[in-house]
Parts: sequence; C-alpha cells; structure tokens
Amino acid sequence: MTDMIERRAYLARLFDLYRPLLTEKQQTMFDLYHQCDLSLGEIAEETAISRQAVFDVIKRTENALEEYEQKLHLLKAENARQEAVVRLQRVVERAVLDEAIKQEIAELLEKLNQ
Repeated sequence: MTDMIERRAYLARLFDLYRPLLTEKQQTMFDLYHQCDLSLGEIAEETAISRQAVFDVIKRTENALEEYEQKLHLLKAENARQEAVVRLQRVVERAVLDEAIKQEIAELLEKLNQ
C-alpha cells in the first residue's frame, strides 16, 4: 500500500517538473487519472475513447516521465537542493552569528526554498 502511495507521489512530482514536455493528451489523461482520481472507465467515457486506450496513454506517460528523469535528473537535483537548504538552516541555527546576519541568511534560505 505505501509503495503505491509513494509511487503516486513520485509520479506527481515528475509530472510537475516535466509536464511541458508531454502532449496535451498525455497531460489531460495523467491529470484525470492521478490528480482527479478518475477511473479508467470514467476517463474513457469523458474522452470518448476505449478504456484500453486510456490505460495505454497513462502507462506511456508514466514511462515517459521516468525516462525524462533518468536523462535530465531535475527531481534528483531539486531533492539535493532542498536537502542542502535544510542542512544550511541547521548550521545557521547552531552558528554564533549576529542576529541581523542570521535573519538575512534565513530570508535568503527562504527564497531558495520557494
């Protein structure tokens, strides 16, 4: 169960990063299935194509997202950046610095975290 939830979260993050690289049809099908939680049958009915065609588009889209990540590593880089920001925040909290400097660093870290 948790593996399925983790996979859906992973695919959602990939979708957020690589959405512009997908066709409009892929974006729509993926969004309806993963974000709106519609069944294959509901999507087929809404888009006037077969349930099997919907399944195929969604699977091809999931595979494409994973291939993009294997080649471009945007999610990996984003995760590393977020981890570095958290580590830096911890260092700043422990450092003996002037409060104004700590505040400025905290504001810059917040901008990086957006």
